Amino acid sequence: KGDLQLNYYAQSCPNAEEIIKQQVIKLYNKHGNTAVSWVRNLFHDCMVKSCDASLLLETVNGIESEQKSDRSFGMRNFKYVKTIKDALEQECPRTVSCADIVSLSARDGIVLLGGPRIEMKTGRKDSKRSYLSEVENTIPNHNDSMELVLSRFQSIGIDTQGIVALLGAHSVGRVHCVNLVHRLYPTVDPTLDPDYAEYLKGRCPTPDPDPEAVLYSRNDRETPMILDNMYYKNLLKHKGLLVIDQQLTSDPTTSPFVEKMAADNGYFHDQFARAVLLLSENNPLTGDEGEGNKIIYETEAKGLNPGLIVLLVVLGLLLIFLVGNYVLYLYAQKTLPPRKKKPVSKKKMKRERLKQGVSAPGE
Repeated sequence: KGDLQLNYYAQSCPNAEEIIKQQVIKLYNKHGNTAVSWVRNLFHDCMVKSCDASLLLETVNGIESEQKSDRSFGMRNFKYVKTIKDALEQECPRTVSCADIVSLSARDGIVLLGGPRIEMKTGRKDSKRSYLSEVENTIPNHNDSMELVLSRFQSIGIDTQGIVALLGAHSVGRVHCVNLVHRLYPTVDPTLDPDYAEYLKGRCPTPDPDPEAVLYSRNDRETPMILDNMYYKNLLKHKGLLVIDQQLTSDPTTSPFVEKMAADNGYFHDQFARAVLLLSENNPLTGDEGEGNKIIYETEAKGLNPGLIVLLVVLGLLLIFLVGNYVLYLYAQKTLPPRKKKPVSKKKMKRERLKQGVSAPGE
């Protein structure tokens, strides 16, 4: 779409995609959950306006970050996007857009999670601003109706089976108790398997969990870090964690695809790859529409560091003081009359002559 193309950086930064891949692997080996974060980043970035890295912008000059939205609850690992960016900057300064980093890190993260390899085009530009007000109008909530969820995805060109496949991303990662307890308290949701509900109560023992506490349940207990069709098998057993998950089996437009994906992992992977590709190409900024490259952690994204400002001011004042004093010294040297030498006393002159063996007449 637009001016996106395969191997966009072939000339400007030939190793760009390999650098991203190696960084994603390194981060995965240190922090396995980063791979899940990259997939979620793609969804949250591309659903809001465009795949333009607006998600990564922090609050600045009164414009609130999209990360402030309730829809972004539980998102993390943004600091590791900077790690990937740093590696690229060393090789090709100010060349690879953050929007492409979001998409390519998701692609490589999916492979590490056992999902399909997706050939993605690149060439996205970065947004100059964030769109917090748009987030709730575009990102579906976990307890929205299936009709609303379908319409949100369909508005960016993803069909029903693609939507069912995309929700299969819930095969990995975890859900915080804050988003679960309404299905457990005061009474258990009748669509939940009773034994599974008891397990979830063990994970989330109170109806009002602390949002700051790490209280959660894995999306899939059997293969929690593998992107596979176990998610759909669990749905058919009434073991869907979120309301939206379980609705996939009860809605007549989506349930046939749930059954098909539960029966065939290859079919799920094919549909997932197709849907992720469509998502990654949603309305990209290309050409002159966005910024060619944004270093998301420098001054243009979040303003000058206050400590740096103080240091610069102090150094500036010191420099002015030193230069001013030097100018005054030069001026004084040129304009002030030379100091008169103090007359030498007769006694001192006599001593000097005696030292040299010379005497004045009459001595």
